[in-house]
Amino acid sequence: MVFQEYVPTVTEQTARVGRLDLALHEQGHTWRLYPVVEARQAVRGGQCTVAGTTVAALGALTRFEPPRQLLHDLGLTPAEYSSGGRRQQGSLTKTGNPHARRALVAGAWAYRYPATGSRHLQRRLEKRPAALQAISWKAQVRLCKRYRHLMAKGTKAHPVVVAMARALRALMWAMAKHMAVTPQA
Repeated sequence: MVFQEYVPTVTEQTARVGRLDLALHEQGHTWRLYPVVEARQAVRGGQCTVAGTTVAALGALTRFEPPRQLLHDLGLTPAEYSSGGRRQQGSLTKTGNPHARRALVAGAWAYRYPATGSRHLQRRLEKRPAALQAISWKAQVRLCKRYRHLMAKGTKAHPVVVAMARALRALMWAMAKHMAVTPQA
């Protein structure tokens, strides 16, 4: 009986997400930061929703100089406890923008699968410049390999995915620098 009550709820929420996603696609074309969103979609795990969220939350990525400041703005830096000569790192600080951090981590889960040229990614890449396509493929191969390496060492999945999110942040910054797209947030 409880299961039968949950089925319509899940169906309604799935339809709602579909409607919101469609509205985001339609409205996004008029946004002045849309070129940045398009560039972000060239990366695996960078679907329109993830790309739009990170760009809306962070604005112009090239304003972070050096790019390590972007890590602090996302809360993807480990806490540090130090006294005298002893230095110990703790969990993530989680300061900064939680929406962008959540979107990056959600996109980073895509790297747990082997590097391939999926149909969806190919469709997103075909409209991008060759330089962005090369950056995207190089990053995909490197991050998928790194994910497998860290998992083989015995690291738990969530810390590995956060490491992938940190790498995605660096990739986003490099792509923004490459494009020289620096619209104001």
